[in-house]
Amino acid sequence: MLSEKTIGIIKSTVPVLEVHGTAITKRFYQLLFTSHPELMNVFNHANQRQGKQQTALANAVLAAAKYIDKLETILPAVKQIAHKHRSLGITADQYPIVGQNLLQAIKEVLGDAVTDDILNAWADAYGVIASVFIGVEAEMYKEAEEQHGGWAGYREFRVERKVEESSVITSFYLVPQDGGAIASFVPGQYVSVRMDIPGEKNTHIRQYSLSDAPGKPYYRISVKREDLPAEKPAGVVSVYLHQQVKEGDVLWLSAPAGDFTLDLKDSRPVVLISGGVGLTPMVSMLNTLADTKSDRQVTFIHAAQNGEYHALKQQVEKTVEQAPKATAHWCYAQPTAQDAGAFHKEGYIDLPWLQEIIPSKDAVFYFCGPTPFMAHINRLLLEWGVPAADIHFEFFGPSGSLNEASEKAAVTK
Repeated sequence: MLSEKTIGIIKSTVPVLEVHGTAITKRFYQLLFTSHPELMNVFNHANQRQGKQQTALANAVLAAAKYIDKLETILPAVKQIAHKHRSLGITADQYPIVGQNLLQAIKEVLGDAVTDDILNAWADAYGVIASVFIGVEAEMYKEAEEQHGGWAGYREFRVERKVEESSVITSFYLVPQDGGAIASFVPGQYVSVRMDIPGEKNTHIRQYSLSDAPGKPYYRISVKREDLPAEKPAGVVSVYLHQQVKEGDVLWLSAPAGDFTLDLKDSRPVVLISGGVGLTPMVSMLNTLADTKSDRQVTFIHAAQNGEYHALKQQVEKTVEQAPKATAHWCYAQPTAQDAGAFHKEGYIDLPWLQEIIPSKDAVFYFCGPTPFMAHINRLLLEWGVPAADIHFEFFGPSGSLNEASEKAAVTK
């Protein structure tokens, strides 16, 4: 437990962290990768280049400072990060390394403003926070390994099938190379894929949502090929998966993880809303409800640029046809002539349309997609009066804030 003096000091640094938090985390990663370059094999290089990881860490440090006397307040965020750590293979012995470099970054960025008392207080606070993470993750590692079909670390999976779902999204059906059982999962969870790509200095690890229901003899991931727009580099892993990985090739996977999951005990109507490749966890949820013959009313809503970029459409329509209480609705931002009669709304999702196709706001809502898209959906639902407790969403990549995101609707290809 932390002393009242330490808690007071940590809380006094909140205004400084609000201003300099990102500068501290940027310097932290520079120090970390200089002193321990092997950790470049764990972190997502694209998120580093785009500053997403630095911002996410700054937000996490700020939240820890604000609630240092009530760490249970941030436990949901801790569990979300812990799922990611378990999936990546973060180990307890790496926490002291992180702490050392974080304190050094604080000292360098803030300079003379950092007293010995402040550094000592943050050292104590980090020790407490790290112990919470280590404890939570230890339980997650144990569960992942000891469950039926589970395993520790990474396991070889063979690409049994590779299916093009749209012009930019391809599904990979993955079966265990050893022929053994595979762990079940909760719809909405993801797996980490570890890859050594020819010509790349470091190993790359990416998380991909499982896009089918559990209980199958395979895992399915549906990956969007991240091409080269002007504002960011192409996705090294997604491009390699699309262009180089063939049926019969082997990928290394960690066991399923993630806390954005469908509550299977809730009997209320469920609304699944997605944009672009954000449909992958939504399809897993829909398929699970169908496979379990749930009598819940399901409204499935997907936004895409147009039919060329709409993945898994026929599969979803077939599933909905076989589920008497399920409906599916398509919104195309820029439909083509070939899309005539194949979608329900042109442009962007708006509240009048949601109120028209969703029987009641007394439902539980799940959504996923690009951050601006999710910010827009979140705003619409709150405007409608949907309680925040019934709104659930998933960020692809480091967690962000919908409040900070642009509220202009966006639909990715």
